[in-house]
Amino acid sequence: MSEQSLYLRPRTDPPLASLLRDAPFLHALCDALGSPLNVLLPEAVAANADRFRSVYRSHHLAGRVYFAHKANRSSAPVRRLAACDPAAVGVDVASLGELRHALSCGFTGDRVMATGPKDPEFLWLATRVGATVNLDSPGELERLAHLVGTHGLPRAEVLVRLSEFEADGAYAGPGTRMLSRRSRFGTPVAEADAMWKALERHSEHVELVGVSYHLDTTALEEKARALERCVLVMDECRARGFSPRAVDIGGGFGVGYVDDGDEWERWTTALSEAVLGVRPPLTWRGHGYGLRNEGGTVRGSAALYPAHRPVAGPGYLDALLTRPSPVLGRAPATLLLEHLDDLHVEPGRALVDQCGLTLARVVDVRSADADPARHLVRLAMNAGDMSLEEHGVLVDPVLLPRRGDEGRTAEEPVGVYLVGNLCLEADLITRRLVYLPRLPRTGDLLAFVNTAGYAMDFHAHHAQRQATARTVAVTGETGERRWCLDEDYWPLTDPQGVPS
Repeated sequence: MSEQSLYLRPRTDPPLASLLRDAPFLHALCDALGSPLNVLLPEAVAANADRFRSVYRSHHLAGRVYFAHKANRSSAPVRRLAACDPAAVGVDVASLGELRHALSCGFTGDRVMATGPKDPEFLWLATRVGATVNLDSPGELERLAHLVGTHGLPRAEVLVRLSEFEADGAYAGPGTRMLSRRSRFGTPVAEADAMWKALERHSEHVELVGVSYHLDTTALEEKARALERCVLVMDECRARGFSPRAVDIGGGFGVGYVDDGDEWERWTTALSEAVLGVRPPLTWRGHGYGLRNEGGTVRGSAALYPAHRPVAGPGYLDALLTRPSPVLGRAPATLLLEHLDDLHVEPGRALVDQCGLTLARVVDVRSADADPARHLVRLAMNAGDMSLEEHGVLVDPVLLPRRGDEGRTAEEPVGVYLVGNLCLEADLITRRLVYLPRLPRTGDLLAFVNTAGYAMDFHAHHAQRQATARTVAVTGETGERRWCLDEDYWPLTDPQGVPS
């Protein structure tokens, strides 16, 4: 196997694939607005929401798809989702700033789910506008009830976030060992009685409308176990006199970044071989992504996102809803229907899948470490502007030559390290050797695909007074594309709001 076969080429679906083919348009955007540049496709966000809703329809379920705002701070996706069916789509906010932004983008309070750590200001505004508050602990409930009572706020609708779904013997059944991932968020199921008693004490100020969980795992079995347990907890709540109506299963539906599963398997295998020293290094100065060589044996675990995921997003939700639950043996969708429970989900990364890219201009190309087969490609961006690797996502950028391939001689694939524009040794866009179909030239663009979920602005900063990426929203197809600055995008039929 040659090193030059070690591509991790991105998955590109319409309309993102069509946009990537329009290199002159993308170059024109970068010429006008600078590098780096974030490009968003708000219509694709709405299409993803409808794909999630189609899973609801196929299982005859009610409930909302809440966009996890923390995945992307821009206005265009939030404004476009605000224009969707109010009964079907909401927004999950995890800070006062996100709540204020969601309201300014057109969401009404009754379509907002308030999650995450909550300071008093966040709780006050969430309750004032009628948002549902997803409670993390009895202490948070006490603070909320105090605010409602002290300030004469409307009675707050709340969900209780549960965690640590270890089952007792009665639930698990004879000989069944049920494990659950620990979390610093949520109330452990075994300690939930304190929460129910607090809800009873403060029934004048808060109303329980459901339970929730969010597990930091991709394992369907763990999530199916938690969902089943939540359905049973809902029945326990009804027996105590509450009237809950919804189970919120959070996010974590995943995204497939790499198009070819074989490429992903080849690369991860080659990484282990490189760590063992049986093949040339694949990374900058032998970085192992969490793997290490101990006496000829690979130790540790790769801190990598599973970049090739054939079942992700809406498909993952469908798989979860159809998988038999571990104890009752019924599909979770069936359990929800039988118990008349609504289902809420909070996708972030999965809802902005294929909805954006980040462009960076090539500034300089030179040989690396006196090895003519290796090159350093310096980009007009830094690692904070495009943080796929910070989130463990490995995927190749798409090379967009400045003037196409006219006048170029045939070139072989080449391995390059992508470095940033800060005076820091650690400012690496990629720690791995990236293979491109040809050596970039100054003025070319690299398009990092599918960055709208967390990678676009989660770590952006103004170090060394370098400009952070501006963001534009693009609508329309080839020949009729329109763009505007993110803050100027509104989901109207044309810039004047006149139906076309």
